[in-house]
Amino acid sequence: MPHHSRTDQPNERPTPNWHTYSRAEVEQALDAGPDGLTEADALQRREYYGANRLTPPKQRGPLLRFLLQFHNILLYIMLVSAVVTAALGHWIDSGVLFMAVIVNAIIGFIQEGKAESALNAIRAMLSPRATVIRAGQRREIDAAELVPGDVVALASGDRVPADVRLLDVRELRIEEAALTGESLPVEKSTALVPPDAPLGDRCNMAYSGTLVVYGQATGIVVATAAATELGKINQMLASIDATSTPLLRQMDHFGRILALVILAVSLAVFALGTWWRDNDPADMFMMVVALVASAIPEGLPAIMTVTLALGVQRMARHNAIIRRLPAVETLGSVTVICSDKTGTLTRNEMTVQRIVCAGHVFNVGGVGYAPVGDLSLDDRIIDSEHYPVLALAIRAGVLCNDARLRVEDGVWRVEGDPTEGALLVLGEKAGFSRHLGDTAWPRLDALPFESQHRFMATYHRDSDDVPWLFVKGAPERIFEMCSTQMEHGGDHSTGHGGEQPLAIDYWRRLVNDTAAQGLRLLALACKRSAPQHGPLGFADMDSGFVLLALIGIIDPPRAEAVQAVHDCHRAGIRVKMITGDHVETARAIGAQLAIGTGKPALSGAEIALMDDATLRQVVMSVDVFARAAPEHKLRLVQAMQEEGQVVAMTGDGVNDAPALKRADVGVAMGLKGTEAAKESAAMVLADDNFATIARAVREGRAVYDNLKKFILFMLPASGGQVLVVIAAILFELTLPLTAAQVLWVNMVTSSTLGLALAFEPAERDIMRRPPRSPSEALLSGFLVWRLLLVSVLMMSGALGLFLWELNAGAGIDTARTMAVNAVVVAGMFYLFNSRFLLQPVLSRSGLTGNPHVLLAIATCACLQIAYTHLPLMQAIFNSTDLSLLEWGKVLVAGLLVFCVAELEKFVVRRSRLAAHLGLA
Repeated sequence: MPHHSRTDQPNERPTPNWHTYSRAEVEQALDAGPDGLTEADALQRREYYGANRLTPPKQRGPLLRFLLQFHNILLYIMLVSAVVTAALGHWIDSGVLFMAVIVNAIIGFIQEGKAESALNAIRAMLSPRATVIRAGQRREIDAAELVPGDVVALASGDRVPADVRLLDVRELRIEEAALTGESLPVEKSTALVPPDAPLGDRCNMAYSGTLVVYGQATGIVVATAAATELGKINQMLASIDATSTPLLRQMDHFGRILALVILAVSLAVFALGTWWRDNDPADMFMMVVALVASAIPEGLPAIMTVTLALGVQRMARHNAIIRRLPAVETLGSVTVICSDKTGTLTRNEMTVQRIVCAGHVFNVGGVGYAPVGDLSLDDRIIDSEHYPVLALAIRAGVLCNDARLRVEDGVWRVEGDPTEGALLVLGEKAGFSRHLGDTAWPRLDALPFESQHRFMATYHRDSDDVPWLFVKGAPERIFEMCSTQMEHGGDHSTGHGGEQPLAIDYWRRLVNDTAAQGLRLLALACKRSAPQHGPLGFADMDSGFVLLALIGIIDPPRAEAVQAVHDCHRAGIRVKMITGDHVETARAIGAQLAIGTGKPALSGAEIALMDDATLRQVVMSVDVFARAAPEHKLRLVQAMQEEGQVVAMTGDGVNDAPALKRADVGVAMGLKGTEAAKESAAMVLADDNFATIARAVREGRAVYDNLKKFILFMLPASGGQVLVVIAAILFELTLPLTAAQVLWVNMVTSSTLGLALAFEPAERDIMRRPPRSPSEALLSGFLVWRLLLVSVLMMSGALGLFLWELNAGAGIDTARTMAVNAVVVAGMFYLFNSRFLLQPVLSRSGLTGNPHVLLAIATCACLQIAYTHLPLMQAIFNSTDLSLLEWGKVLVAGLLVFCVAELEKFVVRRSRLAAHLGLA
């Protein structure tokens, strides 16, 4: 049994730094040997450690989860509205509201169930089978039976079944992007690694859930189940509670305040009417109930759902798939976007950008795998054939290569290693294709890349039957093989003209200079020679090579991402890059995207040394974070949220899942994202493009604008009616509106007219505004002023017409019909005002830009004509026919609201402009 102290939770003990242990130390610590464990040992350890599977967390039962869906302020408002309308005998309206509550609860129940599958997606990543060596015998077992101390064999195509300390490695490369964010397969070895090495740099470890893409290895299992790096992420994800969205928090606050205001006003109206003016208590009670029903925004949950759903549809057309409805609006309040680098901000297509020859540094234009771009020297476009050393270096890169470049439906793709693909694209740009190379310089032999040798070599003969050896690999390794360098001048076709002694200091300086720009480096060399002893062997590679060039390769930024980052900055949104890549690469890409320019970058190792308070102090002053592990990403998101930021987080790997779930909006990649990332996210990008996030932010802001416009439209209609009743009570007037008429006005204005605002397009300046504060109230002081102003205008028009008609000798029913129509027609005109919060509406786009507004007004007009003139409606609501003159008076009352509201906008715009210019 391994000599760890026994605890109640074996997998919760501190994890040793296995990457710092030698083979002998690992075997001693785990009491294991090269022949593996015996079956008896394995059984004993399985009882101690448990099965190698991730234990699902405790979950609430389905009934409790369903009942908790009703614990929502919006549903409370709908339920109150349903009860009130039922008390008034409006059974159809009440039934519709109750049905809406049930549907909302069912949708929430389903969405929460989907969220639970994020953990299932991680558990599914564990390998179901494993090849193990026990008692010297190799056999295949269920991966759940693995225990620490087991010796396992790995081969190309295997999913690593547990965390393994590698003992023997043969050209092993493992795809770890889902765990570490590293964009390329990682070369593995058995060399010891420093204790502080980040997860992505532990080359002697293979981690559970990652994929072997090349080579073979054996290793010893050092952690299983929850003790693996994958298990730690699973535990982290299970411990994170989903956060509420800013909109739901605001709606909760708004609903509580509104409920208190309605209750206070209702009690005041009832007290005034019964105790001061001696109105019949029964009549006053019905009026108060009607006013409560009118004031409660029962249309708000419906309009919010419709507005969010329309936002989902618009985003889907821009490749943003929303998985959780409130995320639509949350995007609009985002203050920080934390983005992964590879494939999101960049193209995920390695591209040669720099070629360093002796005495010359060439730049390569174009990005991605499309072979379009020029070669230049000192900003002058050149032909590679006029620079023989450059031409020979490009030829070497194409010939010493196992990748393939092909085009499908106009899209260029690489089959094989992306770095080798970049060399093929370079050859195409220079006019030397793979097909031409295979024809004129056929390959006769090759040495494949091996991590311990760090190079690849090929043997060719040219059209003159001259033998050539080409090699590419890590610069320091190629330097060791070279004694000379190729310079311009002389006869390069022989491989000797222009050769000079190797200026190693020059090349090392250029290596540092190029690496500082974030480029990955390859060196190319050649030798005019054939293998000395039959097949090409490592003895042929020891010396005698001529250094041709250094190749600088980078995954370039997406052009649209550059513009999108600019748009975000203009909108007041901070963009931060959090990547598993190296610091220099991250800083270079950040500079090209204007992310973190002039600021330091922070590595995962530095984050690990900071406590939470220190991290909160520095997190907003740094925009580039590199070599970030899952726990680092989660801590960064939490630190930003504690600083009052609304955070959107993008990611594609299992390592991103905890941060995606914790963020206010988690954004997963649809093309290369893992299922765990997608299930943890609120939004999925169908095109893995950062620019899509910027477009989604625009839509999110539009959604919030439209919700605010609806509230600002809806409340004055209710406020106007309340003021009409209060004024009538205060001045001992006959009530201008009956309870039934109040409900009619409320239905027509909120349900018919207000719904049109859900279809409002985004205003032109929406991405030039700063993000709203997460603590901002749904109704600012300015909007409360607007609400009161319009409420008073509507009250003045309705009450004024009511009194005018009574003084002119009209009957009470006619006067009330005028008052009802005055409120509704004022709502029609005010609907135009509500389209823009401050901009004038007196323009073609303002009056006709939203056809749904015109349709809603036409529908409402028809309903009011029916209300006024149909005998059935007259019987229900005691309405009467109106003459053309009386309709004219109603229109004038509506125009009064429209004109004053537009005048108020004009004054506010002028005052704000004056304040901005320092004139006020």
